[in-house]
Formats: sequence, C-alpha cells, structure tokens
Amino acid sequence: MAKFGVILPAAGKSSRFSQNNRKKPFLELQGRAVWLRSVEHFVNREDVAQVIVVISPEDREFFELKFQANLAFMDIEVIDGGAERADSVFNGLKKIKADIDYVAVHDAARPLLTKKWVDNVFQAAIESDAAILGTPVTSTLKKASRGVIEKTVSRDSLWQAQTPQVFRTELLREAYAKRDDFQPTDEAQLVERIGHEIRIVDGSPMNLKITTRDDFRMAEVLLNALPKEKLPRSLHPFADDPPSGLSGLF
Repeated sequence: MAKFGVILPAAGKSSRFSQNNRKKPFLELQGRAVWLRSVEHFVNREDVAQVIVVISPEDREFFELKFQANLAFMDIEVIDGGAERADSVFNGLKKIKADIDYVAVHDAARPLLTKKWVDNVFQAAIESDAAILGTPVTSTLKKASRGVIEKTVSRDSLWQAQTPQVFRTELLREAYAKRDDFQPTDEAQLVERIGHEIRIVDGSPMNLKITTRDDFRMAEVLLNALPKEKLPRSLHPFADDPPSGLSGLF
C-alpha cells in the first residue's frame, strides 16, 4: 500500500475573515473547529502515515492551549509556517518522512470533504504522480477593469482548483527546489512550472474553502448535506433510502 503524508496549511492571516480575533481555521463550525473537521478526513485512513498541521508562530500558544485535548489523542505534528502559503507548505514538506510515497496538501479551511473524493484523488495520484480535485466553471465569466466589463471570457475547459492536491513526494520536492522567488497560489502551479502533467479529478462545489463570512454561513448549511458513505444493507438493515432526487449523491 502506498504511504501518504498530508500537510494542512493553517498559517494564513485570514485577512478577509476574522471573528473575535480568531482566524477561520480555529472557529467552531457546528461545535467543532474548522481545522479539526479538515484533518479528521485523513488521520484515520490506513494509507495516511503522517499528518502535519502548519500554523503561524503567533498562534502557537493559543492553539496548544485551546486544542490540547485534541492534540493529546491525535497523531499529528504541529509546525510553524512561513510568510506565505508556499513557505508554510515547504516547511511541512521538509518534515515529511523518507518513506512517504505521496504528499497531499489540503487547506485547513476546507472542511467539507468526503471519503470518496479523497479516495479518488489519491488513486489518480498513484496512477499519474500528480492529481488535484476541481470543478468545471459553470458561471459566465467577465473580465472587468475599474468596475466596468471589458469582455466575456469563455469558460470552456476552465476548472476551479480545489484541495487535496496530491503529488509523488520527489516530484513535489523537485517543484519546490525550482521555485526560486515565485509565489504560487497552489502547489499544482509549481508542478505545472516544471512541465509535469497533472490530473484533475471531479470534486464538488460543496468542497468550498472558507474565505469570507458568507462562506462560513454556507459551510454551516452544507455540513449536514454532505453525501454520506452508504453502508451495505446487510450491515445497516434499517437505513432509509436517500430522498428522491438525491440518490446520485449517495
């Protein structure tokens, strides 16, 4: 079985969203911190051998005090991040163990995952060395300047990138070694720069990243609507069938 390491960057400034002076990964989403809801999709997987959460040094005292009970029972490493997201992920990459075959990077502020989506992108990475979750762009796109539309941009072949983004460990290390001063918006962009093909795997609009207060409110609603893993009838004989029209999600 391939071994995966997971890096969850949570060191951002949350400049577009803070509440009570707390950053978005540390806020409670239906009674459980956002970062915890993100990390729990990985810590109990048999193929995940290492989980690293990257936080800002200024948050460490609060983080260790607030989440000491969780940290006591979870096999994760908490390390300090850098000035930019890529710096934080690189700090995590330097801690990845030598026997890890693939590295997955997942936003700590993206808590709405399912096992199926993770399974799919992990398998695609095994097959191709590099894979990310994403969704096709469905809205009409406009290019605008100073509040005025310049033109409509074709949405053909355009996708919105999501996480997890998963790469063969040595491939991601090579991409970072050739980064120089470039500031990518995600890890896939670094791997693109060295000319490696990246598979894109169907994700879901539900797999949103909490960036604004509106995102947080949507996440509160969507949390209860996430597709659930369907148990075999022999193991769960009294399970109700999915509501009409939703069966394709389950």
